[in-house]
Amino acid sequence: MIPVNEPLLGGRELEYVEECVRTGWVSSEGRFIAEFEKAWAAYCGMEHGVAVSNGTTALELAVAALGLTPGDEVIMPAFTIISCALAAIRSGAVPVLVDCDPGTWCMDASHVAERITPRTRAIMPVHIYGHPVDMDPIVDMAAKHGLSVIEDAAESHGAQYKGRRAGGLADLSCFSFYANKIITTGEGGMVLAKRADHSERLRSLRNLSFRQDRRFYHTEMGHNYRLTNLQAAIGLAQVENIEEHIRRKRWMGQSYTEQLKPLTLINLPVEEAWATNVYWMYGIVLSDDVDYDAIEFASRLRRKGVETRPFFLGMHEQPVFQQMGLFVGEQYPITERIARRGLYLPSGLTITEEEIGKVCSAVKEVLS
Repeated sequence: MIPVNEPLLGGRELEYVEECVRTGWVSSEGRFIAEFEKAWAAYCGMEHGVAVSNGTTALELAVAALGLTPGDEVIMPAFTIISCALAAIRSGAVPVLVDCDPGTWCMDASHVAERITPRTRAIMPVHIYGHPVDMDPIVDMAAKHGLSVIEDAAESHGAQYKGRRAGGLADLSCFSFYANKIITTGEGGMVLAKRADHSERLRSLRNLSFRQDRRFYHTEMGHNYRLTNLQAAIGLAQVENIEEHIRRKRWMGQSYTEQLKPLTLINLPVEEAWATNVYWMYGIVLSDDVDYDAIEFASRLRRKGVETRPFFLGMHEQPVFQQMGLFVGEQYPITERIARRGLYLPSGLTITEEEIGKVCSAVKEVLS
């Protein structure tokens, strides 16, 4: 069975982790925390980095750093992971949804303006599966209306938008370093910030809101969302090797595209002229001429030894949100279509040319 995604290890990870163990700096203090934060912020072109326990907590802290009040609204794509909506809800805010672009599968910037209301406080674009959102219209719109922008770049480490790296395009940006990401710490995440005051608030909130002037004296409720020095050691070694990771991902994506582009029954990932796609996951969408959905397609591929993963289900169709009375009567046709007809193929950093060939052969056999 060809697995969906595996991390690439083997640089200086072991050396750095051994240093943590040897020196005893294994928890949330130690040199690798600060070095990882600095290296990743610099790579993305941001001023400040605040390492946290995972990508979901990164989003939660980014929203919390804005100081939203109950009923404030955060605009985000309907097609994304549930963490985005959770971050807004847990801050007392209301997630407001926008459909996705049919080509990139990212938030359709042309629909954002119609969702802005007097209660809107932030826009949360999400780069999907390695391709960035068209950010300039969103940033311009936010400036016009006095809104903050939180960029979710969890799936697009190293991707570029008009020559600038994902994660360096907004007021705040969030990353996941889960095991299947291009850069991994096993579990982990980071919030990047342009402003020093945002950075200070993020550092306080991730560490139980300890006051600098008086420890164990709390005037605000914070969280224990810290990353360990052990995890940061792995992350720093990964950052040092990121260009090789991106090279492998882009080779993987281009290899799949070359072999699958003759097929007329699937839609393949795109790369807009203004973007550099890092193909975190190689997704495909069944055309309407195929008389079964992605669940059946995945089952047929599994019988041929190929693992796949489904696309996100739209936020408006999540049972938990429907039970809360959110998104009543809302429809997002592009999100709904690709959620039912899309999946992604094995996309790990260790995938070989032979394995890609086997996957493509299986796809062709099933569709034939």
